[in-house]
Amino acid sequence: MSTLEAALRGGAIAILLFTVSLHARDLLTSRLRLYSVLFQLCGVAFIVESAPGFDALDLRWRMPIHIVSSSAPAMFWIMSAALFNDEFRARWYHALAWLGLATLAWRQMFGWPPALVTAYDALALLFVLFAIWHALAGRRTDLVEWRRRLRAEYAVCVAFYIIVIIVSQWLWPGILGRAPFSLVNAIVLVGLFFLFSLRLTKDRLERGSAQVSPAQSRTDDPRPVPPATGQEAALLEALRRLMADGKAYREDALSIASLSQSLGVQEYRLRRLINRQLGHRNFSAFVNGYRLTEVTAALADRDQAEVPILTIALDAGFGSIGPFNRAFKAHTGLTPTEYRRAHLGGVEGASPLPKSASRS
Repeated sequence: MSTLEAALRGGAIAILLFTVSLHARDLLTSRLRLYSVLFQLCGVAFIVESAPGFDALDLRWRMPIHIVSSSAPAMFWIMSAALFNDEFRARWYHALAWLGLATLAWRQMFGWPPALVTAYDALALLFVLFAIWHALAGRRTDLVEWRRRLRAEYAVCVAFYIIVIIVSQWLWPGILGRAPFSLVNAIVLVGLFFLFSLRLTKDRLERGSAQVSPAQSRTDDPRPVPPATGQEAALLEALRRLMADGKAYREDALSIASLSQSLGVQEYRLRRLINRQLGHRNFSAFVNGYRLTEVTAALADRDQAEVPILTIALDAGFGSIGPFNRAFKAHTGLTPTEYRRAHLGGVEGASPLPKSASRS
């Protein structure tokens, strides 16, 4: 390995470990920080494994490094889900995905039959595609500006790089450890990890020198949020009238684009207003707050006791029963039927109040 390549790989590892140290304090309180650290450690392992001369190391060193490196696609998927989905919770199949890649990687150390190569490559590509889906699926409703920009960069750059690595290793085994490809790979690694570590830790560094209230922290901007004044206050009031009085939320196809058009403002201004002033990170959550307020009031109204729950949900703007039930349970801690029974008399001890009220 050349001195230049060793310096590049060492620099990439230093960037990742520095990022890990910044996130260390939040590992027990932030799932995203935890998954980010785990993925970054996978990156460190990959930098070491793809270096020339790695195969000459003792098996006791190579095995754990290879296993951690090979599980990167699964961790990439999990981290992407946590980064771009505010409601994400790791499930058993996420752990199974990681375990599957780790097991295949362990088996490789004792021989790598063609069928296992195909199985690993297929699973790894599948998990990367899942990560791309998480990055692109919610972009239209994301209200956090830096995260909206990151979605496209993330999907195009990081996912493309991982796919190229998987395919090249499948077509030309061991190519990453041979010159000049190992040097080119080291240069790309430094660039990718520097740019994305800088983007992902910018908010963390700023928060370290500022005291932020819980409401402000939802906006992903550590600066104090001043009260709306002037045009912003007028826009906030117009938004309130359109949503609360005009009941725009009842439109099941309501989008940030149609809402901004109704208000006569640019989309980015409306996204920033809802995010900064109202504390919402996702447009769907903002709209569902109004819908759930209407639904909970209807379910507690004795005059509507005979109205089917589905009818109430559809009238409030929910498109189908599945998303409505999930949103309602997350909002109140009860199913719609349990909530109605608790308010109209039937379930003793059930809490009649939602866990969270609409912030609008």
